[in-house]
Amino acid sequence: MNQSYKKYKPFKQINLKNRQWPDNVIDKAPIWCSVDLRDGNQALIDPMNLQEKLEFFKALCDMGFKEIEIGFPSASETEYEICRELIEGNHIPDDVTIQVLVQAREHLIRKTFEAIEGAKNVIVHFYNSTSTLQRKVVFKKDKAGITDIAVKGAKLIKELTDAYTGDTNIRFEYSPESFSGTEVDFSVDICSKVMQELGATKENPVILNLPNTVEMCTPNTYADQVEYFIKHLPNREAAIISVHPHNDRGCGVAAAELALLAGAERVEGTLFGNGERTGNLDIVTVGLNMFTQGVDPKLDFSNLPKYKEIYERCTNMKIHERTPYIGELVFTAFSGSHQDAINKGMEYMKESGTDYWEIPYLPIDPADVGRQYEPIIRINSQSGKGGAAFVMANNYGYKMPKQMHPEFSKLVQKKCDELGRELVPSELMEIFEENYINTKRKYEIVGHPTVTEIGDDKIRVTGLLRTDGDEKTDVNICGEGNGPIDAFFRALASVGVCDYKFINYEQHAISTGSDSKAVSYIQLMTPDGKSIFGVGISSNIYRSSLFGVLNAINRAELEKENN
Repeated sequence: MNQSYKKYKPFKQINLKNRQWPDNVIDKAPIWCSVDLRDGNQALIDPMNLQEKLEFFKALCDMGFKEIEIGFPSASETEYEICRELIEGNHIPDDVTIQVLVQAREHLIRKTFEAIEGAKNVIVHFYNSTSTLQRKVVFKKDKAGITDIAVKGAKLIKELTDAYTGDTNIRFEYSPESFSGTEVDFSVDICSKVMQELGATKENPVILNLPNTVEMCTPNTYADQVEYFIKHLPNREAAIISVHPHNDRGCGVAAAELALLAGAERVEGTLFGNGERTGNLDIVTVGLNMFTQGVDPKLDFSNLPKYKEIYERCTNMKIHERTPYIGELVFTAFSGSHQDAINKGMEYMKESGTDYWEIPYLPIDPADVGRQYEPIIRINSQSGKGGAAFVMANNYGYKMPKQMHPEFSKLVQKKCDELGRELVPSELMEIFEENYINTKRKYEIVGHPTVTEIGDDKIRVTGLLRTDGDEKTDVNICGEGNGPIDAFFRALASVGVCDYKFINYEQHAISTGSDSKAVSYIQLMTPDGKSIFGVGISSNIYRSSLFGVLNAINRAELEKENN
């Protein structure tokens, strides 16, 4: 057995007494900050160029982000130029605050203040790593040395802000990087000293960002850390508590949600979770999770396909088919039981007139995020009887009666097995037409049958019936009955076409206006006791039912020949 697991140290829990977050609920949106143009961009194989960053920035503004981290302007000339273009090119809406990241180092801080000159609203976000591992391995400093770096950075930023002569509204953000790997008491201590140096007040709070830089523990422990930090932070009202989860354990969304329960007020993340290693928090998922709980996320997700296209083109990244809310297959059911439940849910929504979204297996209405209904149900060999019926109804308007679903489903599954793949809607339509509308005809009405009301609630049907046996023969038929179907059965029986029993029929229109047509679904019992359906289509409702009867008989006769 592989013993390599023994080289990993289990994460040490914190002893949080009387934790409150498990009993809380998320009932309002946090302050959102997109870090796509910085954290997301630095994780790309080929970082975005100027035009791509400008397009992405505009898309973020259109979605409703009011705080956007645009980059690390002191890190390179390219990053500096992008910052300047956003400011000088007047690309930043007045109600949007740009955020710039900088390490707590003097020359980088000074360069950053040069880069933001002329901007209306800016958050200067500075950081230094505080984790036990980085103190030991990277910086080789004790807690006092790490605190000194943060305090000196805060002091310089405050001095440069106080001396600033422009009209820029400058706010502060500090991150004890790798907060999740830092002793929580030390995080409280270093952040408290930074707040003091920046002169934080209730009226001018500092953003304290608590990054899950490397996700090291289960989300509940991260929530404990956040709640502990908030409870023990002096001058709490002078801080906005922000979180910045990564996804190393695949729990970034859960960590963010539990951190909000623990009291966080602000969330940093990226669209669709792009970020280093396994990615950042996916803001789209967290926001739409709120949406499905009746909470306004304060971001516009109504056209996700548009933002997916911009994201994939600008980043050269691809969104997986199963990514929540936007992946190609997230609203698609192949399973028969799922398809049946969705189909019934759709029917329930129409019949009940409910104000709420109540469809099994679909936690959100695809239309709310700009998705279409057509791909909700896709057909393969695993699909059930309701799935094919759903596609025919929603794509082509054929609302087959429930009793017909199993029969049509068998025809569809047979085709799936023959081809060894899923079927597209047009192929289902071909199966429907081949078997129910254009089936081989032993019996055929030549021209149009005549349906006449003759009084006493009686109907007379007359016409010319052609029999395609060894030789084609035409014979006049006539029958009277209580309705067109009864009369037609009597007319057929008069020429020897008998032993078929009528079971049921349903009818509806498949178009509107002057070209409206009726479709009739006729269920018969064959002479050997089997149920079989026929479909008739005509601009005349009487004739559509007669054609349906004849198509059902023709299908039964064809099966008899083939067997």
